[in-house]
Amino acid sequence: MKEEFRLDNQLCFRLYTASRLLTQAYNPLLSAHGLTYPQYLVLLILWENDAQPVNDIAKRLCLETNTVTPLVQRMEKQGIVTRAKGTNDARQIIVSLTDKGQQLQTALTDVPFAVGGAIACKSLTPETVPALFQTLDDMIAQLKKNLKRDT
Repeated sequence: MKEEFRLDNQLCFRLYTASRLLTQAYNPLLSAHGLTYPQYLVLLILWENDAQPVNDIAKRLCLETNTVTPLVQRMEKQGIVTRAKGTNDARQIIVSLTDKGQQLQTALTDVPFAVGGAIACKSLTPETVPALFQTLDDMIAQLKKNLKRDT
């Protein structure tokens, strides 16, 4: 067997496994509040800057609009967000937090710390996190650039 085909030599497998396990770490913390991990990501965006177009939310999450729309619709049914037509463009849907959605920020304050504790390891320290973020950001940017070129 060629070394490049060994599972243990695949960066993609490590990233996939870390992502899947990280999401699993979030699940019990979020499900206690009736949330999924993708809904939490939408909330993070809206807590940063409320009243966002669905298209902007989708771009920020690197997802298609048709993936984000049903997610936001479920959040609206839960009373977490509202959806309204844009004032300048009626085709645009603006997603805004409700009081319940804003209150979830307080209710979920401990989530980042709990997950941080779950992933604490000797090679991931406050000093190494910025370099890890930069590496991942560079990888994401390069993949976006290369995938955009292919479409």
